[in-house]
Amino acid sequence: MFIDEAIITVESGGGGDGCMSFRREKYVPRGGPNGGDGGDGGDVVFRADSHLATLLDFRYCPRIAAQRGGHGKGKDMTGPRGEDALIRVPLGTLVRAEDGTLLADLVEEGQEFVLLKGGQGGRGNSRFVTSRLQAPRRADPGEPGQQAVVRLELRLMADVGLVGFPNAGKSTLLSRLSAAHPKIADYPFTTLEPQLGIVGWAEYESFALADLPGLIEGAHQGKGLGLRFLRHIERTRTLLFTLDCTSPSPARDLETLRQELGHFDPLLLEKPYAIAFTKADLLGPGEAFADPFSGLAVTRFLISGVSGQGLRELVVWLGTLVKEQRQLEGARLVEDAGGAG
Repeated sequence: MFIDEAIITVESGGGGDGCMSFRREKYVPRGGPNGGDGGDGGDVVFRADSHLATLLDFRYCPRIAAQRGGHGKGKDMTGPRGEDALIRVPLGTLVRAEDGTLLADLVEEGQEFVLLKGGQGGRGNSRFVTSRLQAPRRADPGEPGQQAVVRLELRLMADVGLVGFPNAGKSTLLSRLSAAHPKIADYPFTTLEPQLGIVGWAEYESFALADLPGLIEGAHQGKGLGLRFLRHIERTRTLLFTLDCTSPSPARDLETLRQELGHFDPLLLEKPYAIAFTKADLLGPGEAFADPFSGLAVTRFLISGVSGQGLRELVVWLGTLVKEQRQLEGARLVEDAGGAG
């Protein structure tokens, strides 16, 4: 089950109490205070983990708490520090406060964000010895932990996102190009949750392809499955518009899809894109396809997920584009790091 939203309650560990103790040993003169400090409480830490793909675990574990610090002991022994609550989340997870404020965007493997610090351990009575007070009878309690309610949102991170109307052949295309097994049927909205597949296009070269639930006119207003899944498109590097070549007006279909993306987030229209006319196998014998975008400077493919027509050319073009984008992003990161240094 794909779960891309979760609300959880987290709590950092409280600090352990300081100890009030005195050294008393037979034949050992001049005993004194020897109470140790309490240990600090554990933190609440989020960590991005590429091995995870959904927030399903948090549906069954809505409350997570770090461990309390141990109490101090005699002989100046400090209590052990409480264990952190290490919360592993998929790459692309947003951590938001209860009011919606963005706290962290975890997009890199191993990236960590400390949400709540544990309480500090209390001081033992040996901390309060002065020249005038040789036997203090005072020890501090540990500080309490902190508590917060956070909302987690997962946005898929993919190199290429399939965008199209319901029943446009996106799931069939994903199943042909990758080892993914999305639901395929001859009725609309068979895809109710995003599907991710890895497409190999050259030796040791691959890219991630996301099949997003079909959009309809008004998706940016919440119609169909729009608002819930439109946000996943924001993470993709490239968009592939899948248009049914047997549609009465592919040009109108593309215009509607781009309008929905623009209404949701105008930056989506700046992403590089290509067009794939699907279901070429449904064209009649000898029937030529009339390309409605012959005057448009955008790459187009006529493909069939059933017969395999045009798939190889499409995969190589997408793979080459993704590789170039990754190289540009890598060079930009190196340049930024050099400027910061």
